[in-house]
Amino acid sequence: MVSEARNELFVRIGPGTPMGELLRRYWHPVAAASEFDGEQRVRSVRLLGEDLVMFKDFSGHYGLVERRCAHRGADLSYGIVEDHGLRCQYHGWHYDRDGRCLAQPYEDTVDPQNAARRTVRLTHYRAEEKAGLVWAYMGPEPAPLVPAWEPFTWEHGFRQIVFADVPCNWFQCQENSVDPVHFEWMHENWTMRLKGDRGAYTAPHIRLKFEEFEYGLIYKRLREGASEDNPLWTVGRVALWPNAFFLGSHFEWRVPVDDENTLSIVWCFDRVPREREPYLQRRIPHWYAPIKDEATGRWITSHVINQDIVAWVGQGTIADRTRETPGRSDEGVMLMRKRLLRDLKAVERGQDPSALVRDAADGPIALPCANREWQIRGRSLEQMLTDKLTRARLADFPFLAGQPREVRSEFEQAMGLAEISDRFTAKGAAGLVEGGPAMGQ
Repeated sequence: MVSEARNELFVRIGPGTPMGELLRRYWHPVAAASEFDGEQRVRSVRLLGEDLVMFKDFSGHYGLVERRCAHRGADLSYGIVEDHGLRCQYHGWHYDRDGRCLAQPYEDTVDPQNAARRTVRLTHYRAEEKAGLVWAYMGPEPAPLVPAWEPFTWEHGFRQIVFADVPCNWFQCQENSVDPVHFEWMHENWTMRLKGDRGAYTAPHIRLKFEEFEYGLIYKRLREGASEDNPLWTVGRVALWPNAFFLGSHFEWRVPVDDENTLSIVWCFDRVPREREPYLQRRIPHWYAPIKDEATGRWITSHVINQDIVAWVGQGTIADRTRETPGRSDEGVMLMRKRLLRDLKAVERGQDPSALVRDAADGPIALPCANREWQIRGRSLEQMLTDKLTRARLADFPFLAGQPREVRSEFEQAMGLAEISDRFTAKGAAGLVEGGPAMGQ
């Protein structure tokens, strides 16, 4: 149980709040680069309680500025992208990516000197592309580097980016990232019951271990009947600091939109079979996942992260931790809260919080990863089909419902599945199976 004051400390992330100031020290993914491919090169963004607009100008630079024009408050998400910067569609005021006003057409005409223009500047933040994502940094200078996680450099893989708008606070989503026992119940036992299976429950957890490391927390878990050589016990999974989750072949970010909303972002990597190499993906597709059934109005429960979302929103828009009753399985959650409190103290003292990346000299950053070897070296299609976990991953996208047909088609083509479609079916392979390199949490 935590006090009301401490709960407020964890969940309030707007400008000037302690947690808001901490989270502004990190880069956050907010969009997909493919969203700016065509003529629509500008879109609204809400991040850490601020309304912003992101654009990619025709010189190839990203900008992130406040959403309202300094003239009379027009919405710049409808602005006109220029070679350098963004122009307000209302009266043509032109801003660069640093928020400086470059032109005020009428004012510049009647007063060519127009010294007042040089005093106009929009609030602006850094924006940078990496791994098909566009990242934002809203903190003080000097800015850290966008982390170069090693999976971003893996070759011969099909990548996709999935967004979902989740109507609850970021922190209850991230606490899920260091809560291993929920996999047994939410993603296995509940899944069986949802399918009408009245059989015995799955093997229970018998041991848990939680560790801190430079870039976050690691949880390790052992199930009844499993060997201690199991990678879920020897390697574990990573709660990536401060608001992400890494499971070996995909990342999940819980991006704080404001106190009551979170943007879920999933970045997935699927190594193509060796027979399909060399494979070069020229464009990483993105899509938005539905989280409610339009017909019933109830939360979708068919996929892994959809099930997580049911838990997150079920705790309320903002979880009331003053009423909780923590158990032995919550050791990782307590560790996460303590580390956040240490980071809040560090920022208060004017120091860096943990897990910032400031030196690129060491190259891509490796993370604990049970399936690293075959993600790098690859496997044949036959090997992938004889592994029940990878086979399930080939048969159906397991993490969120609503994958568009065109993205599924791109995936099938990359994997060479059209040629062997009679070898498996989604119905027979797409069940949620206990953790391993392909799917497990």
